[in-house]
Amino acid sequence: MDKLPNIDFERLDLPTPAKLEPVGDLDHPPRILMLYGSLRERSFSRFLTYEAARILEHFGAEVKIFDPMELPMVGSVPETHPKVVELRELCLWSEGQVWCSPERHGAVTAVMKNQIDWIPLEQGAVRPSQGRTLAVMQVCGGSQSFNVVNTLRLLGRWMRMFTIPNQSSVPMAYKEFDDAGRMRPSAYYDRVVDVMEELVKFTLLLRGRTDYLTDRYSERSERARKAIDRQIGKL
Repeated sequence: MDKLPNIDFERLDLPTPAKLEPVGDLDHPPRILMLYGSLRERSFSRFLTYEAARILEHFGAEVKIFDPMELPMVGSVPETHPKVVELRELCLWSEGQVWCSPERHGAVTAVMKNQIDWIPLEQGAVRPSQGRTLAVMQVCGGSQSFNVVNTLRLLGRWMRMFTIPNQSSVPMAYKEFDDAGRMRPSAYYDRVVDVMEELVKFTLLLRGRTDYLTDRYSERSERARKAIDRQIGKL
């Protein structure tokens, strides 16, 4: 302790394997929320999302896909708007998420970012995104790029999510889907299978443990200081 004079040892947790034992009701299938970033009728990000959803369902997950149509721009309506409420309730329901966006001007689309911006970091005492697993995918109109998945990773970290290592980037997406919107067999399709398989594995691995994994020394210390301040304020 003498070597760490700046640490409050009453708030310091010492991790052990026993503390990583899962807790809670885990008998249900993994709950996966999927977001896509385009409103076009022939939307390749939507096609890829639905293709990935079929794979997730085969792995035993329960999947819900949010339709971003009619979701207002963030800040333009109250948080009680039905589409905002729907999105936030789905986030709370989810244990893992998939974000899939086209690349627009080297970045995610406004449709994609608007959905993420409507998800609050805190909702009362609850954090709707914290501790969820996340898989990221993108579709490209031209050659393969990783701008979108890199941006989505940054956003996932900011939202305190566990982004899995694997990812999918589909170049020249118009070549990869048939007239019915189904993805053709290819190495890109195989990668989507890899990503969904990995997402289910990590979701199963982390659920029931996320409260402990996201419990931070700095936040415990801050709560303790605020509690002391409240007691002093009552004197």
